[in-house]
Amino acid sequence: MKKIILLATLCFVMLDAKSTPPQTESSDIVWTVPEKKLPLPSTASAELQQVLSQIAPPNIKARSTFKSKSKQQWKDWVEYSQDSGEAGVKNWAKKYNVGIKQDTIAGLNVYYVIARDFVPKANKKLFIHLHGGAYIFGGGLSGVSEAILIARRTMMPVLVIDYRMPPDFPFPAAQEDVVRVYKELLKTYAPKSIAMGGSSSGGGLVLSAIQKLKSLKVELPGALFVGTPWSDLSKTGDSLYVNEGIDRKIVTYDGFLPAAVKLYANGLDIKNPGLSPVYGDFSGFPPSMLVTGTRDLFLSMTVRVHRKMKAAGVVADLNVYEGLSHVEYFVVPDSPESKEVYKELGLFLKQNLK
Repeated sequence: MKKIILLATLCFVMLDAKSTPPQTESSDIVWTVPEKKLPLPSTASAELQQVLSQIAPPNIKARSTFKSKSKQQWKDWVEYSQDSGEAGVKNWAKKYNVGIKQDTIAGLNVYYVIARDFVPKANKKLFIHLHGGAYIFGGGLSGVSEAILIARRTMMPVLVIDYRMPPDFPFPAAQEDVVRVYKELLKTYAPKSIAMGGSSSGGGLVLSAIQKLKSLKVELPGALFVGTPWSDLSKTGDSLYVNEGIDRKIVTYDGFLPAAVKLYANGLDIKNPGLSPVYGDFSGFPPSMLVTGTRDLFLSMTVRVHRKMKAAGVVADLNVYEGLSHVEYFVVPDSPESKEVYKELGLFLKQNLK
């Protein structure tokens, strides 16, 4: 009797293993998930919980609604955002005791961001920072906020590239600018003494620029910081659905982001690796530190990049923080999570830069 039951069980397992999956495209299979109650992330820091306790639940419907803009309307919005962002950057520079100096390299506007108590060393190192802002915002001084935290908490000089952006300069202008400045810096710095990094679209641009430098056979930086990178401009990835309405920063991929993609891609295939570097070649990439959070809409993009790096044999350190939405590690700069991210970054750079 036992033999019959065992045989029946084995047959069931074999039948199940060989069963033909449905022929329907996976994108056509949709799970309708019942509404859930989302408590505060109890294992996140008290500081982060305090911030979240004062925020209303994200409104998916409101954030999904985006009225198309003319080129002039985009410019007005960018200018307003830049002006308001600059005031915040000046406050942060004062708060964190960091100096900011404007300069030009290869004809492009840049900012040197250096902690005022930084002591220069003979074996000089440099962190090149690429700001976020959906490839549209963050121009001028307004894009220096994360660089301030990096300069303060890693005690490295940071160079922010004020790369060109839409509506006047769509892809590949930003990528070209990063390559141009980097090649100029190689006249002064050894490649392995340079780190490059950024968050969100800045993280995506880091990946795109490295792939371009590889194709040009230019020696690559010694290390990368890739914060929750916008590495795929298409709506692809589990967390874009799972974390919709949970990520309190982006909220949803619908609405503004597709409009930004259209402006930046300028008619090109958005799965072109220059635009969506997750589809590119990661072989030979420098050691990379990746950061995301459990509530991050771009969690899947970060994970996919990490898996591509690992498959290519790259040293890739994935850091996932409990309860963090998109780029919240520098949006809430005095939280333990934020301090830990940049402390980890400092250690990572110390280990990998020469």
